[in-house]
Amino acid sequence: MNWIESYRSKVRTPEEAVSVIKSNMRVYVHPGCATPEVLLNAMCENSNHFENVEVIHLLTFGVSPYSHPSMEKKFRHNALFIGGNVRKAVNEGRADFTPVFLYEVPHLFYKGILPIDVALINVSPPDKYGFCSFGVGIECTKPATEVAKIIIAQINTQMPRTLGDSFIHIDKIDYCVEVDAPLNELKREEKNNSGDDEISEKIGKYISSLIEDGSTLQLGIGAIPDAVLKHLEGKEDLGIHTEMFSDCIIRLVEKGVITNEKKTLHAGKIIASFVLGTRKLFDFVDNDPILEFHPSHYTNDPFIISQNEKMVAINSAIEIDLSGQVCADSIGPMFYSGFGGQLDFIRGASRSKGGKPVIAMPSTARNGEISKIVPYLSQGAGVTTTRGDVHYVVTEYGIADLYGKNIRQRAKELIDIAHPDFREDLDKFTTERFFRNVPV
Repeated sequence: MNWIESYRSKVRTPEEAVSVIKSNMRVYVHPGCATPEVLLNAMCENSNHFENVEVIHLLTFGVSPYSHPSMEKKFRHNALFIGGNVRKAVNEGRADFTPVFLYEVPHLFYKGILPIDVALINVSPPDKYGFCSFGVGIECTKPATEVAKIIIAQINTQMPRTLGDSFIHIDKIDYCVEVDAPLNELKREEKNNSGDDEISEKIGKYISSLIEDGSTLQLGIGAIPDAVLKHLEGKEDLGIHTEMFSDCIIRLVEKGVITNEKKTLHAGKIIASFVLGTRKLFDFVDNDPILEFHPSHYTNDPFIISQNEKMVAINSAIEIDLSGQVCADSIGPMFYSGFGGQLDFIRGASRSKGGKPVIAMPSTARNGEISKIVPYLSQGAGVTTTRGDVHYVVTEYGIADLYGKNIRQRAKELIDIAHPDFREDLDKFTTERFFRNVPV
């Protein structure tokens, strides 16, 4: 119990704690629902004494005052995954973007490519042994604390205690700020267009037909993953190995559909590195031994993922060209999000025994004005997943299987699942480009 006196000696006000941040430092921020807003606000409110502080993180929620134009000389944000709160700053050149696979982010820290001066984290109160849990987000935060010179922690009574490789001892924390602050919740927005729900339902039904009993799943968040899970209620012994999950899996755990019993790696356990959702989800993960949280260089390592037999990875796309190239992180030249874990899981699932990597998306965007299946990716668009990595592509019009297909065959498969309004133009392009010299 010697840690108790040590803990008491480290307690500071937010202003006192962030006063250790100096000019030209790199500050890592705990992302997602765990974003430590008390510390972030204190840092920005007390920024008069420094300049050129780099703030680095994955997707965060809530306000990001350090990315405001008025803070341009004080802070420079470096996004490892671009969220809506910093997207404008990145695309206006006031913030940076580092393209990197999620499983490789911790290695940037460990190798000293991105050394961390200060880590701002949001953790549970210490248990009787002095260990605090990283709670709803372990991802790259635990690795960041392992190399950071200074660790400042919000000790938050509302942070759940999650199990696995998800703890930091109070002795490793330099300054503690005690708070009782709700976590940022991510709630699914109500759709105004019932047609969007209908499209998601059709996509979900097609994807569910690819999922066998005993499969292990990676799912993201949004209407399509929700729809997939809705259509899995008749399946048996499904498992979860994913970078993140949301509220939508709770129902299938309670119904006994997700048991994890048939998993070939970590049998009986849901494996993840963070969650995005509501208070219901935070309560679900609290101290539950069915769950194990691990850093992203473990959960997202394609070699680790591939050890789950019947691994099904479901990811989304902004657009896909007729050769199978997937853009998921930019809209033309505008950076929108980041690599995240898409290719980590696509490659892991493709190497799994019986695995199925899936790209899922509606066939159109902008209320049906444009096709998401295109002859060429938009000018300036990046390739997130290469044509060599893509296997299954699913829209509301069906399933295209591109694996082992040549370019002409791929184009035909993709045109068959494009929106009917665009098939004629796509077919015309394909005929002129790929079939011109094919003998009849």
